[in-house]
Amino acid sequence: MKTCLAFDFGLKRIGVAVGNTGTRVAQPLAVIDEATNEGKFSAIAGLVQDWQPALCVVGLPRHPDGAEHEMTIRCRRFANQLHGRFGVETVLVDERFSSAVLPQRRGERIDAQAAAVILQQYFDENAQS
Repeated sequence: MKTCLAFDFGLKRIGVAVGNTGTRVAQPLAVIDEATNEGKFSAIAGLVQDWQPALCVVGLPRHPDGAEHEMTIRCRRFANQLHGRFGVETVLVDERFSSAVLPQRRGERIDAQAAAVILQQYFDENAQS
């Protein structure tokens, strides 16, 4: 049974979820709301130390037709930084439709829930592994 952390990367906030390969159930964990990249990675370092994940999953945004855009590139870079800084295997999951399943009220932060949807999608798509 391996612990997994998932990230819904954004320029202002990063949603984080946790789950494991045994139960295959994702749960919202935290929202990282630091002003600087170093602050964000410091907060992530604390989560990595606490949870000791075997895998990190990062949502990869795309246009509805599958085309990449600026945030796609930023998320790939973020995933590479996670792997490089923490030495944890990191995979990307297409998140095009993850936000559509989350009802959102004005001003509500759904970042951690979005990360949970991304992680659950990873578990569901990799059920045989």
